[in-house]
Amino acid sequence: MTARANTPAPPPGTLVTGHFHKGPRYATYRAHGTRDWLLVYTVSGHGRFGHAGGECLTRPGDLVLVRPGVLHDYGTARRRRHWEPLWAHFIPRPGWLPWLDWPEAAPGLHHLALRGHECAPRLARRFRDAVRLNAGPSRQREALALNALEEILLWCDLANPRRETAGLDSRIRHSLEFICAHFAEPLNVARIAANCGLSPSRFAHLFRTQTGETPQRYLELQRLNRARQLLEFTQEPVTAIARAVGFENPFYFTLRFKRHGGASPRAWRLRRKREGG
Repeated sequence: MTARANTPAPPPGTLVTGHFHKGPRYATYRAHGTRDWLLVYTVSGHGRFGHAGGECLTRPGDLVLVRPGVLHDYGTARRRRHWEPLWAHFIPRPGWLPWLDWPEAAPGLHHLALRGHECAPRLARRFRDAVRLNAGPSRQREALALNALEEILLWCDLANPRRETAGLDSRIRHSLEFICAHFAEPLNVARIAANCGLSPSRFAHLFRTQTGETPQRYLELQRLNRARQLLEFTQEPVTAIARAVGFENPFYFTLRFKRHGGASPRAWRLRRKREGG
């Protein structure tokens, strides 16, 4: 049997991107893969990724991530007329590595199916942005494209079934986002529940079942976390910070802050200042 010829690899670099429209005969083969990571998003049509145990087939909304040194044996799926992939060869920043632990179709070949997932349209737009920016005239094109790729990987991490938040009810995920975006405003369970399309009692029960926290406690924690940032990195008075994070009563803010942090806001700020030198 004649050995298959290796497809030339893309030129080396931190990021190489592309957008293909391929017919039924398209195929790529690299026996030892490449030294970088490969991310492929199927826009339309159907692709195939071969491995020792068979094939991983992709359809629109699917992503495949191939680790360095792993076989590249991919192309348009058999008996399919076309495949439209967006792709990126990249060297990950160190902080990205925890986001690359996806479910495996085969050793080193990871597959994430996002068809119908709420993040899929945003992810597809950012992938197109990454390709466009990386091919643009800007002196900062690679840095801009890498920022887009980082956002893509973050959205993938949110949808990764191995992540603890991936299994959350979509209404609870929306409520977490809503709380984080609006915690400085007057919020109560009824308003958050209405935003999710649930009754207050049903929402409160589902929220606690899925997160282990009550909505009120989660809201308070978001407010106090933001308060700590403002205390450490600004010179705003405590009363102004209390209002900025959603506490109408500065005295109550001080009580809750001390209960969670073991010190009053002023004492906590002074301690952080001393620790910072």
